[in-house]
Amino acid sequence: MYVRNMATIRRSATPAREGIRLWSVAVWIAVWAVLALVVANDIVLATPWAVLAALFAKLTEAGFYLIVLHSLGKVVLGFLLGTVAAVALGIAGARFRLIRELFAPVMLVVKSVPVASFIILALIWIRPPNLSIFVGFLIVLPIIYAGVAEGISSTDRRLLQMGQVFQLSHSRVLRYIYVPQVLPFFTGASSVALGLCWKAGIAAEIISLPYYSIGEQLYTAKLYLDIPDVFAWTFVVIGLSLAFERFFMALLGIAVRRLEGTRR
Repeated sequence: MYVRNMATIRRSATPAREGIRLWSVAVWIAVWAVLALVVANDIVLATPWAVLAALFAKLTEAGFYLIVLHSLGKVVLGFLLGTVAAVALGIAGARFRLIRELFAPVMLVVKSVPVASFIILALIWIRPPNLSIFVGFLIVLPIIYAGVAEGISSTDRRLLQMGQVFQLSHSRVLRYIYVPQVLPFFTGASSVALGLCWKAGIAAEIISLPYYSIGEQLYTAKLYLDIPDVFAWTFVVIGLSLAFERFFMALLGIAVRRLEGTRR
């Protein structure tokens, strides 16, 4: 059973190589190019080569990397803070029913209220440079909390009974029973939360307009009807989101392999 669980964890903690093929990407780029030629108006729909030129122009600017680092740091910090809080609350909620019932309305509200509403309300209390951290935290919290809670509740009771029979310490029960059972749920929730965290974080920057942020650049490009720049910054966000997801999942994969090695 342990080997089967670890195989499942390795698959879920490894970045997916299936699903998106280069030929399918090429087809959609070709469709985009044809539509742009038919429209023949860069303000309505920029051509792929205009967007590529805008993107390469940004790559040669020193300020581009400062902007990327600022937004990347804020979004990643919001994700990490939300993850830590969600894991702690998920464990506490699984252990104490009072905690679970206390935070149930909070999680429901956070999942249900539109992101724009949170951003507008948060602007009253939080400085614009820190808004994307707070919004990312809120987006990540209920998703990973639900994943951790579900993983703990789905833990095989026979394994826990076996741990009691062999008088395993709490640390060993946590390491060898709970972690392998919960990790696939955590990995799946993290993958979903990462994408939503980027969307919400950049949306918060577009509304709050902090200096040296991707959101500010997107808003400025939209204001001046610089559609190639809008597309270019959008592709930057997509690239950052995918790169960080791969990096985070790779770290989880390393943790899984180390866990498997210590078990053996």
